[in-house]
Amino acid sequence: MEEKKGEYKILFVCLGNICRSPSAEAVMKKLVHDAGLDGRIKVDSAGIIGYHAGEKADPRMRSHAARRGYKLDSVSRPVCTDDFFDFDLIIGMDNRNIDDLKRKAPDLESVGKIHQMTEYSRNKLYDYVPDPYYSGAEGFELVLDLLEDACAGLLEKL
Repeated sequence: MEEKKGEYKILFVCLGNICRSPSAEAVMKKLVHDAGLDGRIKVDSAGIIGYHAGEKADPRMRSHAARRGYKLDSVSRPVCTDDFFDFDLIIGMDNRNIDDLKRKAPDLESVGKIHQMTEYSRNKLYDYVPDPYYSGAEGFELVLDLLEDACAGLLEKL
């Protein structure tokens, strides 16, 4: 990643911004804080759709994340055009998110900012982060496992 002055801004994106992307935001914020990089790396999350706009993260996701020491305190919002100009890196959780982001991107430079979460995975067990919304506890735990691995890999790359 290119060196630049000021904050490096990362946006995590999933479908509704209530499970995967707010979890990625929380995991990355903790890693950034623990690395002493507050003020150098800004992290946010958004959803492809605005169906859950204004809502907190799914209570099941918040509960599983809290057990690992993460606080999911973001409020759901949809991706907007300004995000493509404001963020340096836009990370989708699965192929559908990536395709939707590319369709929403206002220009080719913006398309170049779009990456998939698992590109940064060190263990490469999955090629996408599955949506846990309709799964049980194991789905939420799997999401956190995948995000912890990929966020650590992302921080290393930065």
